[in-house]
Amino acid sequence: MQNNPQLNANGELRHLLSIEGLPRDVLAGILDTAASFVGVTEREVKKVPLLRGKSVFNLFFEPSTRTRTTFEIAAKRLSADVINLNVAASSQTKGESLLDTVSNLSAMQADLFVVRHGSSGAPYLIAQHVKPHEHVINAGDGRHAHPTQGLLDLYTIRHYKQDFSRLCVAVVGDILHSRVARSLIHGLTTLGTPEVRVIAPQTLLPAGVEALGVKVFNNMQAGLRDADVVVMLRLQNERMRGALLPSAQEFFKHYGLTAQKLALARPDAIVMHPGPMNRGVEIDSTVADGPHSVILPQVTFGIAVRMAVMSIVAGN
Repeated sequence: MQNNPQLNANGELRHLLSIEGLPRDVLAGILDTAASFVGVTEREVKKVPLLRGKSVFNLFFEPSTRTRTTFEIAAKRLSADVINLNVAASSQTKGESLLDTVSNLSAMQADLFVVRHGSSGAPYLIAQHVKPHEHVINAGDGRHAHPTQGLLDLYTIRHYKQDFSRLCVAVVGDILHSRVARSLIHGLTTLGTPEVRVIAPQTLLPAGVEALGVKVFNNMQAGLRDADVVVMLRLQNERMRGALLPSAQEFFKHYGLTAQKLALARPDAIVMHPGPMNRGVEIDSTVADGPHSVILPQVTFGIAVRMAVMSIVAGN
């Protein structure tokens, strides 16, 4: 346990850098804490004083609207002071190094850094250099991990299905470029999900993906059969190098989620998508807006999950 840079000497969460390697009880504790915050988001006064007097710096070296906004809302609901920095447009372009940027913010009495960066491992580097009272939360690093998105997906699945130990979860689409898929798969296997499937064309699967404990399907119809949960992924065109796909239309024909394909899953299956959605590419609008979809509740739960993570790391 001591080898995990995310945990303190007592095995408690100090930074959230990846779901990979976190013990089951730590993951369950985050989900339980998030459940207590879901009620806060429904109250007239949506604030609790847990982080009053603390400063949260949103350090986004990559553009993001949804993730940055939900972190900001979550921090404000915990009564923290929030400072948003679009670093891509400021110090980095002037040649300042990543650690210089963090050191300067640390001198401004930062307590918590929420970091999104295009390079895998950047949040780990920051976590190695922060002061003992400072905490780092990874809001997405390269192709590596997106732990809070993985956690909110886990929370959504638990909310609708209660028990992971009997589920079949199918993750569909651009597995190769998806940090969300990696985080979710690690979380599902840690929480005891007996069957996790990935469905994608061979060109969009990482080499050796089976090592993550998943069943691989290239045929969507076969992969969706009897699934309890279907997680659609965005085609990440901005990360693709070369011709991995013939066309968006061709992808939709074989791997887009339609009502007809969804009918192969269990009758009470839920459909998820981390967003932003490409309608008509990964998912048909009739499914995205249909009775099986829990895509908007995912966004709502995301605020409670990020409140939970911030309150836990800042409390340890």
